[in-house]
Amino acid sequence: MPVTRDIVATYRGPRRVVRRLLDAGPREDRALVILVAACGVIFIAQWPRLAREAHLTGQELNPMLGGALLAWIFIAPLILYTLALLSHGLARMLRAKGTAYGARVALFWALLATSPIMLLHGLVAGFIGPGPGLQAVGLIWLSFFGWFWVAGWLEAEWSNA
Repeated sequence: MPVTRDIVATYRGPRRVVRRLLDAGPREDRALVILVAACGVIFIAQWPRLAREAHLTGQELNPMLGGALLAWIFIAPLILYTLALLSHGLARMLRAKGTAYGARVALFWALLATSPIMLLHGLVAGFIGPGPGLQAVGLIWLSFFGWFWVAGWLEAEWSNA
């Protein structure tokens, strides 16, 4: 199934999509591509906000984009791999039978599935700026991300399949 259909399907049932990804077999290249795609989309989502900030403060845009690139493409994946490992460790302490790969897929997929909301967040930050609208979109993203991650994590760690 194309990734765009999987993203839409995640909003209807995140556990089914994560189960389908896990049933395809443990392929670390797939998990890494999901993570890099998510981080890439989130990096692109930062552009409107950074352009607005550069314009309002008189700073150069390119160094700001370089910093966001470093953060989202090089540093965030390392942090997310660590977070997935910690979540798997927690599951193991709770006697779950899942794998570290499943924990990674659950986290990385939640990030990619919510990346369209991050694009909206970036547009609101760039065109409207700080305020209740930006906070509302951020809360919506956080809610969906939490739902997708927890549902995927439960499926990866405790599913009988």
